Amino acid sequence: MKAKLKIGGVCAALLVSCSTMAQQPAQKSPNVIFFLVDDMGWQDTSVPFWDSVTTSNKKFHTPSMERLAATSMKFTNAYAASVCTPSRVSLLTGMNVARHRVSNWIHLRNKPVDQKDSVLDIPEWNVNGLSPESTQERSVHATPLPQILKDNGYYTIQCGKAHFGAHQTLGADPLNLGFVKNIGGSAAGNPASYFAEKDFGYNPDRYIVQADIPGMKKYWGTETFLTEDLTQEAMLAMDTAQLKQQPFFLYMSHYAVHLPYNADKRFIQKYLDMGLTNHEAAYAALVEGMDQSLGELMDYLDKHDLTSNTIIIFMSDNGGFSHPPRQGAPNSQNYPLRGGKGSLYEGGVREPMMVRWNGVTKPGSVSSQYMIIEDFYPTILEMAGIKKYKTVQKVDGQSIRPYLKDAGLQDNKRALVWNFPNDWAGGNLGVDNSWMTAVRQGDWKLIYFEKYGRLELYNLKDDIKEEHDLAKTNPGKTKEMAKLLTRKLKGYDAQMPVYRETNKVVPYPDQD
Repeated sequence: MKAKLKIGGVCAALLVSCSTMAQQPAQKSPNVIFFLVDDMGWQDTSVPFWDSVTTSNKKFHTPSMERLAATSMKFTNAYAASVCTPSRVSLLTGMNVARHRVSNWIHLRNKPVDQKDSVLDIPEWNVNGLSPESTQERSVHATPLPQILKDNGYYTIQCGKAHFGAHQTLGADPLNLGFVKNIGGSAAGNPASYFAEKDFGYNPDRYIVQADIPGMKKYWGTETFLTEDLTQEAMLAMDTAQLKQQPFFLYMSHYAVHLPYNADKRFIQKYLDMGLTNHEAAYAALVEGMDQSLGELMDYLDKHDLTSNTIIIFMSDNGGFSHPPRQGAPNSQNYPLRGGKGSLYEGGVREPMMVRWNGVTKPGSVSSQYMIIEDFYPTILEMAGIKKYKTVQKVDGQSIRPYLKDAGLQDNKRALVWNFPNDWAGGNLGVDNSWMTAVRQGDWKLIYFEKYGRLELYNLKDDIKEEHDLAKTNPGKTKEMAKLLTRKLKGYDAQMPVYRETNKVVPYPDQD
């Protein structure tokens, strides 16, 4: 009898234990918000990403970014490509631009956007962008990041600018790339207008790609602004994910702060009162409108008790635009960085970046480890707990989780590569915006100007402004970096431009 009682007691204890376990919800997969800004420069914020506060930091008002910075890890050496589509394709594929060959921004099917040059011809780059199928011409075939997330139970939301594929290609529609919900995304690289009262530039008599912002017609004729409308739609999509009891991946990809610099009436007056030109005041208002969106999304997470289980990643897709109608002399807008969008100088590729991951990143911490936008592909999958996945492409990105856990961790051996064998602006914006390839390893950075056969070498630790070219005074390091860049380019099977007169390919950096 005692034995039976003892056994019964054990069984009862086990039943209570099992019942308790059943009542405890399983650990939920984290939600992820990837907040991407278009054309935002490293200094276009009141959050300093340098070692001191600059004039630009004082000009812009981004309290939500300040709020995020206080609760996240800030990266001061985060990189993307120098123009938009290459960065976006790298994000969705994990591939370096040199490998996926979507090396310039895309627009219409089979039509390159490059300006004509008298010396060089562009290579046959992938002008149609990203494709989920191998049959589409002049495209990179890859397994998109949102597709893997979707296949593993995520409700995947694309909100805002997509620009993954050219008009009338598979990649132009985010729903073909693994997104369950598409809000406002198409082949458009910028809006025809930010004003809802102008129907975002829609013209019933003439189709233009820039006015193709799907899912936003209900705002037409109102007095709202595109940035705030996209934010409202993003929150509605997150509501849907909660109703479906699915973790969400929100790709909050604002058209702001890209041209046109339409004046957001919610914020512009203060900047006019500061004495900024109309265009610069409108730009600053676009920045603040973007920041307002970030704050509203963080408020949404707080309101719905989602903050502790939602990862926020903040990033820009390329360097800040640094030419008219921006105020000031050309290429002065990204100080202390040299150059701007389209250039492989730091002003064209270094981005503001922050990550908030509860239990992993230390609030208010700063990492100086350099990384590049394709690193988010394996990182986000690791964040989501997805370990077993297959891709048709070789993934070049490396998970940055070790650096998220330890702000002091450093790797100075890794080499980051940029390849831009294209002509972004036909020389109209200077010689620094076309025909370039570059590599960074540790504090050293080498830029190869393909049109002129010129190498420039900089030590970024000592010379973040890239004012002192050390190529001639340090020939040994220059040769070493040129060999490194050549080896990496060959490994990626990277494209190089062609001399028009001889039809010969431009030599690699380490060749005479």
